[in-house]
Amino acid sequence: MTNETALPLYLRGRFAPVPQEHGAADLTVRGSLPPDLDGRYLRNGPNPLPGQDNGHWFTGPGMLHGIRLRGGRAEWYRNRWIRTRQLDGHPFIRADSTVDLAATPANTHVIRHADTVLALCEVGLPHWVTPELETVGPYDFGGRLTTAMTAHPKEDPVTGELHLFGAGFAPPYLTYHRVTADGRLLDSRPVEVPGPTMMHDFAITEHHIVWMDLPVVFDPALAGSGGGMPYRWDEEYGARLGVMSRTPGGTDVRWYDIDPCYVFHVGNAYEDGRGRIVLDAVRYDRAGFQHTWSDIGGSTGASGLVGVREPGHSQASSVLHRWTLDPATGRASESPLDDRDVEFPTHNETLTGRANRYLYTVSGAGYTVSGAGIAKHDLTRHTSHAYETPGSRYAGEAVFVPAADATGEDEGWLLSLVSNDDGEAGELLVLDAAEMTDQAVVELPHPVPAGFHGSWLPEPVQRP
Repeated sequence: MTNETALPLYLRGRFAPVPQEHGAADLTVRGSLPPDLDGRYLRNGPNPLPGQDNGHWFTGPGMLHGIRLRGGRAEWYRNRWIRTRQLDGHPFIRADSTVDLAATPANTHVIRHADTVLALCEVGLPHWVTPELETVGPYDFGGRLTTAMTAHPKEDPVTGELHLFGAGFAPPYLTYHRVTADGRLLDSRPVEVPGPTMMHDFAITEHHIVWMDLPVVFDPALAGSGGGMPYRWDEEYGARLGVMSRTPGGTDVRWYDIDPCYVFHVGNAYEDGRGRIVLDAVRYDRAGFQHTWSDIGGSTGASGLVGVREPGHSQASSVLHRWTLDPATGRASESPLDDRDVEFPTHNETLTGRANRYLYTVSGAGYTVSGAGIAKHDLTRHTSHAYETPGSRYAGEAVFVPAADATGEDEGWLLSLVSNDDGEAGELLVLDAAEMTDQAVVELPHPVPAGFHGSWLPEPVQRP
């Protein structure tokens, strides 16, 4: 066994961390970058320090990768670790058993809201970073955020409000927060759930918040086992989706029981013409979750459920799925939307919380592989097709950027960082989202590890 193959999956191949920070200017572009692309593409992901193994793919310190596009050129690339208290060696759990919300990896997502760029990780506070990727420090909305913040907040494209939640290990296990369009946190409400779970994502519609209370639970016994992530599948916890009004002050949730499953990522949700809630997300059954969780460092201890690959389990670990919640009957119906093995669903975010026709996913063999291409799902025609990346190149999450003069939902581009299993330099892939053809490829000077989520940050419009 070589030193390479002796490493866990999340430390080798396309997941291998880069050992240092880099910068480069005037990057080579193959094809033609659309002039509309004036801004920065930023992506976050775990990147352990040299020689470090944090025990799970999800727990390595965060590193941002950024590419500046303008006037058909790729002006620069740079990568930077996010300077958190964890990176400086401070523990998340202090000696007095309290939690340091600033000692997190900040490794999951990066967004901009109210002109503030935030690096996100669901177990603690966001970290304020500059558009040039330098860390300013932890960000608590002027002292008003006292819980952790999800890595998947939702910005309403009509109101400009940012909706988010904090999940905790002790009561309150779930707290909802609302931030105004100009960045003020005004509304915080505890939401009653039975216990601490790995609630990674949620959804909004025009009038509601949609919660996912699912059977992957926090286990204190695993927290003391050293490294990794202290969560396990617990069939007895149950699985349900909750609908809560966005009206300020309300905390009542109507719950809908669903078949046991887990969801890392939501595509979108909306209210249909009959007043039902439609939720599209990537669904894992128990076997699919266990398969994936063990590959990325999840515990195989405790109940014996996590990490066991069940005989006869198909290779499709995660599929695009739809739940329809009917308030008239109090019941949820559900069905798969596709049989591809996918992750990282994205959409045209001008339609967040409203009916959308298209979703984009990374296609391939599951979460741990990032995918061999990018799939486009037509939810009206119930069809899908994929752009396949060649050779050992693997596409990451595809971020949709609408064209400036777009009249159709899919008029724009998909931006995806491409990692290579052979250790070769990374690329920024730019696809025509309508045709799913390559528009341009920006050649990066160094390898880019497979990571998580990113955002396109357009340059602010200059007003006279």
